[in-house]
Amino acid sequence: MDFGVVLQTTPPAARVIDLARQAENFGFSHVWTFDSHVLWEEPYVIHSAILQATRKVVVGPMVTNPATREWSVTASTYATLNEMYGPRTICGIGRGDSAVRTLAGKPTTLATLRESVHVIRELANGRAVEHRGQTVRLPWAPETGPRDRTEVWVAAYGPKALQLTGEVADGFILQLADPDIAAWTIRSVREAAERAGRDPAEVKICVAAPAYVGDDSSASMAHQREQCRWFGGMVGNHVADIVARYGADGGVPAALTDYIAGRESYDYNEHGRAGNSHVAFVPDEIVDRFCLLGPASAHVARLRELEALGVDQFAVYLQHDAKEQTLQAYADHVLPALATTATAVS
Repeated sequence: MDFGVVLQTTPPAARVIDLARQAENFGFSHVWTFDSHVLWEEPYVIHSAILQATRKVVVGPMVTNPATREWSVTASTYATLNEMYGPRTICGIGRGDSAVRTLAGKPTTLATLRESVHVIRELANGRAVEHRGQTVRLPWAPETGPRDRTEVWVAAYGPKALQLTGEVADGFILQLADPDIAAWTIRSVREAAERAGRDPAEVKICVAAPAYVGDDSSASMAHQREQCRWFGGMVGNHVADIVARYGADGGVPAALTDYIAGRESYDYNEHGRAGNSHVAFVPDEIVDRFCLLGPASAHVARLRELEALGVDQFAVYLQHDAKEQTLQAYADHVLPALATTATAVS
């Protein structure tokens, strides 16, 4: 299993870059950032600095969207970063949440998301594509070989978005770490890939969630939950959209939809922030299921469950008060436990 970190581009940018550097030194393979240009600093500027400061990590947004950025500009950004630093970019994309809602916009349609995945991937990898009624190509970007430099991974929850992911995406991003929900979503993606004539194994699976390593005393667990409760509120935004589209009995597991019954409002000024004042509706049970809390051994046990379901990468959201401690604990205890080792003598 690969491991990534997900960082907010909260000032100062130097702090974000330093955390990315630490993550690479600790053995993480991917550095992701939020992409919400009103709430935080512009991620692609910081991505360039991260790539300059590191040697191997793959860098990208978790997640961008097709609404706030023109697709050819997004593709040109990835192609430029690849030219400067080698093939070390990845595009996580979804329909849009905070980046569009803070500007009074709405998430895009799935049809728009599908088209944007194709256009961004083709252009970023030096190939011609039909876009806005004409054939477009970045003439300075060399066409890649069989293995694309930039892959496009789609974040999804609902049935139709999961179907789209299986049909067209290079990877699937599930932003919660509940094994039961992961099993349902992964199965949906793989079945869609197979129906589309694809090898389901070609679609990489990434689970992303807050992880906080601490002892399992009552006081410590209570603190960890409060530091990560914001995540249930963030996921609730997407779940509310799903319920509005499909209804509470629309084929989506109750484990994903039931907890938002008490959701009343959401303040994007506190989006992704520990100590949110508007996530009291998120119960402890959801925090425990969606996030990874407690001793490192508990993290390893949950990650082994996810690995058995086919998860290729776990990305740690580091939006709490123990960023360095969690990175260190993962480096010392979690990554080695999940590493694949070769036998020196047989």
